[in-house]
Amino acid sequence: MHARLTCYPPLGQTTIVEAGKDSVKFTVLIESSLATEKGWDVALWHNFEDREKWTSLSLEPLQDSISLMVVRPNNSHDVRHQWFTVVLSGSPKHSSSISFTITFRPSEEEPWRWANEQFSTSDGRIIYQPIDYLQKQLTHYIDGLPPYLQIVEEKSDTPETMLWSITSPVNAASDRASGYSNNKLGKPTSFLRWFALVRLWSPWLAPRQGKDTFRPDKEAVLTSFQRDDGTHLVILAVSGVDDVLTCLHHDGNGNVVINSRNDGLQDGTARLVVAVGKSLENALAATMYHARKLVFKFEVASGEFDAEIKSLIEGVKPEWMEEWYDGLSYCTWNGIGQHLTEQKIFDALDSLQMNEINISNLIIDDNWQSLNHEGGDQFLNAWTEFEASKSGFPRGLKAAVADIRSKHKNIKHVAVWHALFGYWGGIAPDGKIAKEYKTITVQKKDGVSGGKMLVVAEEDVGRFYKDFYQFLNSAGIDSVKTDAQFFVDELNDATDRRSLIQSYQDAWNINQLRYFSAKSISCMSQTPQIIFHSQLPSNKPRILVRNSDDFFPEVPASHPWHIFCNAHNAIFNQYLNILPDWDMFQTSHDYASFHGAARCVSGGPIYITDVPGKHNVDLIQQMTGNTPRGETVILRPHTVGKSTSAYNSYDDPVLLKVSTYVGRARTGVSILGVFNCTSRPLAELIRLAEFPGAEVGTYLIRSHTTGQITNPTSAGEYDSFVHLELPIQGWEILSAFPLQSFKLERKHPLNSPADISVANLGLLGKMTGAAGIVNSDSYIERSSGRLRIWTSLKILGTYGLYVSNLKQRSIADDFFGVIFGKPIPLDCVKINDVCENVLEIDVTRAWKETGSKAGWSNEVAVEVTIR
Repeated sequence: MHARLTCYPPLGQTTIVEAGKDSVKFTVLIESSLATEKGWDVALWHNFEDREKWTSLSLEPLQDSISLMVVRPNNSHDVRHQWFTVVLSGSPKHSSSISFTITFRPSEEEPWRWANEQFSTSDGRIIYQPIDYLQKQLTHYIDGLPPYLQIVEEKSDTPETMLWSITSPVNAASDRASGYSNNKLGKPTSFLRWFALVRLWSPWLAPRQGKDTFRPDKEAVLTSFQRDDGTHLVILAVSGVDDVLTCLHHDGNGNVVINSRNDGLQDGTARLVVAVGKSLENALAATMYHARKLVFKFEVASGEFDAEIKSLIEGVKPEWMEEWYDGLSYCTWNGIGQHLTEQKIFDALDSLQMNEINISNLIIDDNWQSLNHEGGDQFLNAWTEFEASKSGFPRGLKAAVADIRSKHKNIKHVAVWHALFGYWGGIAPDGKIAKEYKTITVQKKDGVSGGKMLVVAEEDVGRFYKDFYQFLNSAGIDSVKTDAQFFVDELNDATDRRSLIQSYQDAWNINQLRYFSAKSISCMSQTPQIIFHSQLPSNKPRILVRNSDDFFPEVPASHPWHIFCNAHNAIFNQYLNILPDWDMFQTSHDYASFHGAARCVSGGPIYITDVPGKHNVDLIQQMTGNTPRGETVILRPHTVGKSTSAYNSYDDPVLLKVSTYVGRARTGVSILGVFNCTSRPLAELIRLAEFPGAEVGTYLIRSHTTGQITNPTSAGEYDSFVHLELPIQGWEILSAFPLQSFKLERKHPLNSPADISVANLGLLGKMTGAAGIVNSDSYIERSSGRLRIWTSLKILGTYGLYVSNLKQRSIADDFFGVIFGKPIPLDCVKINDVCENVLEIDVTRAWKETGSKAGWSNEVAVEVTIR
């Protein structure tokens, strides 16, 4: 007999029981054919009493006490749902954590089945967090700390954490050879799982997870350990101070090792920041805030540099940045290819226009520049002059950009790509640039980009960037994508590293701010010295930074990994002074909606790189909308989207959940993007508790793909679930909307009910429709006793309002809507086809029928009054 079993707490995952709670409620859902007449037997197996001895506990069947919203690819109705539950009371005596699994059978005559074997999952784990979970001694968390480490307890800026700074010596450089030190830190104690962000290679970070022994395959910038008492130990390696690069590795025996490189002529210092906290979020925040203080303390920039930065910052207008972040962008790289010409760009833009795809930003990617060789190995091609390639842009860059802007008025910003050193192969020895600026030959490390190359010397790098960006400005370019920034870390010799690593960062930072007002994209820059010197300090406007390795359209296996990698990198990058950029993607691709949904919950920009004529307009409309002025914008949530489970590995049979948020704390909308990154279908029970920021109050959870809405659910409630089933490469976006309750005052005897609850759903049909709400207010009007719901929307579209007793009301008699003070025609209002409690207003149609015009704020004001 075929059956699917889903359990909460979930198998294969770790669940924390907060300090002070002494019971765990287990809930099991079994789905089987309606033809099944017999009830199932279900048992919980656990080692609660004795770590080495497992015992069973029978689950009792439930009748109608579970509230469930089922979201699956083909929502079949011939499925029987049977619920079972049991409560495990007390706390284990032998340990602060237990393991468990589930067995089940269709009848007493049938053998028991183990869920682990049936569904290829591992045991679940429960961690009981003790009340006195924080210890003041670092030796409690790391065993074998060597005496040569300098350990200082620090004051933490985050609650429920302990914080330490650790330093160790690093040998000085000798002539052109850097100094190196490999010092043992010690062995983390009593941990169940670990998470690390490793240097995939010089330009990129990537997540690694493991159990038992700490053994990442590459050097890490950050690592954390989930302990068996429910706390998290976080170790952060700080770089970019005093010419020292520091990473974390292992010795094969579980010890964390501090690997450091010193490019300075004096003995240096490796710096670590270590924190322990009740939550990973708090512990990580403690390390990042302290690291920022360290970087500020050791900042060696001149006073003149600081003064100019301050002056330039004051000239950056917030609305410019919102326009840059929130406009839909098109990048030429994958869509047009590497043989770039102005005509190919014109054709691509015409294709977008024909399909009514109104981009705001155009990124002219690699291969527009004048090179000494065209085609072949890009690392052998070098840059000759500022002007564009004569073969691709025969009239020059300025003429091409002028044509783009004159024909496509919707394009607000035009960016060009270039490498930090100019091009992949540096500066051409016989070109105009080499004749104008002092250059030096540098030796790169062995590898993909190894060998010698010519670059602008430290003395002239500031003037070089100033002149280059002045040229771009004069050609109509107002933004840049600066790639290959990791080349500063590819330098082999200590003398070059000492003179060029920070000088190139500072020259680029001040000039992109001076000429482009921070409208820039930093790419291939997840190098420790860049992260801590340029991206962590918060003394300048934040810029867009590529958050992971590239989108590879022709590599099927890369797509789920791309989303998994970005979601986990963002756990760290959320604390940098940047907006993570999850890279471009193609809307006509097999994984198009998978990528599109991920970009919508990323909290960052959205770029498409479609081949001309190959566009998924419906997908683009789910991600974007048009303002009253006709501009196309994305609906970007207010926080950086990140994985909710750092310790789940890419190989675990678990759904990836990416959380983000819209609005103010406790009154806003919590959003979960859910992705199946595995090679098999998966199903999970998802509770309101998994939506960060929805810890207090009552909420509705809405599915984007189906439009279904749960019954009202209070925070802490255990008997309400979303049962989410996702196929291979399946995804869903779930939004938790706060519910507000009111009591209408009766002025006359009416049939309409007085008690009412409402939730503002924002824009329906959009993946992150809640982000379309700019402002809202709901209140009882004193004079009339009516409920008034006012909403300012970023775009036109279909506005949704949940009304608890809508079916008991008359749309014509009980509701009155206005748009900018003009009555909304009744034919623009209807009850939602999926949920009978959702009132829909076609704002686009109402806008046209009322003859409304865009105001100074470029927003749409909708007001609904309920009597």
